Amino acid sequence: MPMKKSAFLNALLTLMDHKHHWAWEYFSSGRLSTPQLKTHFQHEYAVYVRDFPVFLSRILGKNPPPSVRHMLAENIYEEETGGLSLGTSHPELFLAMMEGLGFRRADFEQDRLLPAARTYRAWLERMSHHRHWVVAAAIFTVFVEGSVKDRKELHAPPKRKKQEDIEAIIADHPLVRYHKVPRNRMDLIRAHQLVEAGHRQDAYDMVVNYTPPALRPVVLTSVKRSLALWLNYRDAIAKACNIPRPS
Repeated sequence: MPMKKSAFLNALLTLMDHKHHWAWEYFSSGRLSTPQLKTHFQHEYAVYVRDFPVFLSRILGKNPPPSVRHMLAENIYEEETGGLSLGTSHPELFLAMMEGLGFRRADFEQDRLLPAARTYRAWLERMSHHRHWVVAAAIFTVFVEGSVKDRKELHAPPKRKKQEDIEAIIADHPLVRYHKVPRNRMDLIRAHQLVEAGHRQDAYDMVVNYTPPALRPVVLTSVKRSLALWLNYRDAIAKACNIPRPS
């Protein structure tokens, strides 16, 4: 018997419930040194931040239905130009934030990835070329862009934030609180806050409504594989940063 849409959605969310890594508290609580943060951010940039608009463009190039093309085109436009928020691409805003940490742009020009990071990146490359656009969309718009908070955000979608609300989020951000990154270098976070309202809902609507019943197991298997490779990648970063794993 084919899986119903509601069961498919819940299965996706159950996988996303596990997109949380044990070492994240070290990154979010100011317990890492600048060199450790450098390892983390260099990998994040090379693995997906720099080329995320390219990945989305490959999905768009598979010619999905018009409503999906519209959602993807908006996402690509924002990622590549910042045209829906602050007028600067998200990879560029990421590098500006890194300069606020004291890093040079040259530090992000060469990819020196750990083996697990190379494996995860190779998987993303492969999936971005998947012959079924909706499988690729599930990987990038649901998994890569999503988080352990997805279930909560789908049940209570965030409303568009006021400027003072966004600035309060910036002030409380770990890079500002613990690592003293100047607030004027935090425009990547501002851009995310400006465009996030309804963004997760769009991703799930796209995947759940357009995945044919026969492809739903393929999507779930692919997202499950993405989760496993992502966890391995994050384990490798934690090990490279000498973060002690809980017993």
